[in-house]
This record gives sequence, structure tokens and C-alpha cells, in this order.
Amino acid sequence: MKFARFKTSANEVARLAILEQGKLYEIEGDIFTDWKKTGNEYEVSRVHLLAPLIPNTIIGVGKNYVAMGEAKPEHVPAIPVLFYKPVSSMIGPEDQIMLPSGLEGVKFESELAVVIGKKASKISEEEALDYVFGYTIANDITAPQFFHPDGHWMVGKSFDTFTPIGPYIETELQLAAVNVQAVHNGTLKQDSPLDLMILKIPYLLSYLSNVMTLQPGDVFLSGSPAGADFMAAGDTISCTIDGIGVLTNKVVG
Repeated sequence: MKFARFKTSANEVARLAILEQGKLYEIEGDIFTDWKKTGNEYEVSRVHLLAPLIPNTIIGVGKNYVAMGEAKPEHVPAIPVLFYKPVSSMIGPEDQIMLPSGLEGVKFESELAVVIGKKASKISEEEALDYVFGYTIANDITAPQFFHPDGHWMVGKSFDTFTPIGPYIETELQLAAVNVQAVHNGTLKQDSPLDLMILKIPYLLSYLSNVMTLQPGDVFLSGSPAGADFMAAGDTISCTIDGIGVLTNKVVG
């Protein structure tokens, strides 16, 4: 099932919906616990899709894929490379990625994003996916020149508009069939199956839950495949995962 948020006009409050047979059916309630249809339906082409949820928090993992044909490291890090992204950096489908004035060398990074559906504390790898509500697409925009020499990444990940998310949350995604892709100005730059992940999603969710309690609505960015590239004003980035959809954003300076 696909969940969405949308508006029919700029001044309207956001509405929740499920996507069925190409139409949006408005719902009310809490998508994680109890919701029902209102009876209203909308054509997708006549609404503005928003990021499909307002996360409690956004956490990402870095350096989590090898390139096609590259061997995985023999020893995985004892402490994964994890970072926060502020919710204020989030935008939705078709919203503009705004490059800060004078800033060059900014990269797009297409990623599978995991949406937590239940409170998770000290869970095992074996049960980790039971706590997942669904999956969406994220573009983890990054300005590497703002990485601290000691290894702190937060500033380079945190500018406004640096976290496009959407277009839907898919609750029945088959992870074995997922390919994470990014198309930059019509050219395919990223295209990787989840098999190329170094640290798998269940391990990472278990690890995080043994450090902090994960809550419904938390979003975890599971890493960016090889091929992430630099972008400039005027570019268009389309992040695609079959089964979820396409997250497209234009870049402005």
C-alpha cells in the first residue's frame, strides 16, 4: 500500500491519502495505528504531492555501498558512520533544491529510506523489519566541503532543501528486488541493488535501537550507492526505486 501527503492548493492544509489504481483516496487518522477513508478522491495530476510524512528525526548512514564488482570489506566498522539530518532540510517531490549562494561541489545521493512504524528499543536483527512501517525514497544532498576535518558530517548534510523525500511510503516493498537509481539530467548515474550494501538494514536498525529508542515516524537513510555526482543550478535529479516511484527535483542557485 502506498501512503501520500498532498495539497490541492498552496494555502490548503496537508491531506493524507492512499494511492490505489492511480488515484489518491483521502484518509484521516494516524497512518501508523488507525485510519479510515473520508470518501474524497483526487487525480494525482491535479494535486501537489508533499513529502509523505513529517519525520520525528532523520538519521543516515555513510559509506554503506561498494561499487558493482568491488569486494566488500573483510571487517565492518564496529561503529557505523551515522549522522543526523534536520527535519528543516526536508522538501518533497518537485520542490526545488536550493544551492546556498557561492556554494559549489554539492552532490546528489539517491537512497532507500526506511520509515519506522513501532517503538523500537533493543531489538534484534531478526525482528528489526517487524518494526518497519514502509519505505520511501530520499536524496541525501551533501556539501562535502563542509565536512569537518575530524570527520563530523552534520553541517555538510544540513542546509535547507538538502533532504528531498517522497513521493510515497510503500508498505509492501520487496527488498530483494530493489535497485536504487539516480538520473542526472537524463543520464543514469546510480544503479545498485541492495546486495551491494555493506551493513544491512536489519543490522543497522538493531544497532540504532540499542543506542536510542526509535519512534514511529523516524526515518533512516540506508546509504548511497556508487555513482553519486556533483550537480549545479539548472540540473534535474530523479531518484527512482521501482515499487515506490520517482522523486524528481530541480536545482536552483
